[in-house]
Amino acid sequence: MARVRMSVEERREDILRVAVEQIEARGVSNVRIADVAKELGVSNSLVLYHFSTKGLLVAEAFAHAAEGDLAKLRTLLGKPRTSATRRLRSAVRWYAPTGQAKGWRLWIEGWAAALREPALRKVTHDLDQQWKAAIAEVVAEGVAAGEFVCDRPDEAAVRLTALLDGLAVQTTSYRGPLARATMLEWVDDALVRELGVDHEALTTAR
Repeated sequence: MARVRMSVEERREDILRVAVEQIEARGVSNVRIADVAKELGVSNSLVLYHFSTKGLLVAEAFAHAAEGDLAKLRTLLGKPRTSATRRLRSAVRWYAPTGQAKGWRLWIEGWAAALREPALRKVTHDLDQQWKAAIAEVVAEGVAAGEFVCDRPDEAAVRLTALLDGLAVQTTSYRGPLARATMLEWVDDALVRELGVDHEALTTAR
């Protein structure tokens, strides 16, 4: 069967998709250009034509995967005619790790590899700032609407995401006894502390 000719963008998308799969399966340190090329049935040189180094490929693959999560977050936070309380609670509960935590495994891999890979460090930092900015924006909207009491939405966003990141490491890396119901209860408690919202009002905002 003849091979379908792809555009440059389609080929890059295909390479990034497979790179993400290989990173999830092997980890950043063990994945190779050859693994991605073999999975696609192409030469190493074709992958390197689009991404000149493994470091660049890993960084762009990570950004490719994370941008999908950011789009989902913005959709949840940007729902029209929905209270800031409901949008924020929905977003942080989605952000929390669930089940096999496939997305969180990728983030944890990225954080670890970023200690040694400057290109990946820049990508993870930029994406992290976008997550925090999105959370801070909806907190500020809640303050303006009289739903929240919070003097520094940006600092509240940092603390909330730090809590979620820490819980994700615990539940994803260690598979410990922390039940998801308990974790979400702690997240609700953090929202109450940070935003001065009544606990009953928060838990009924579904």
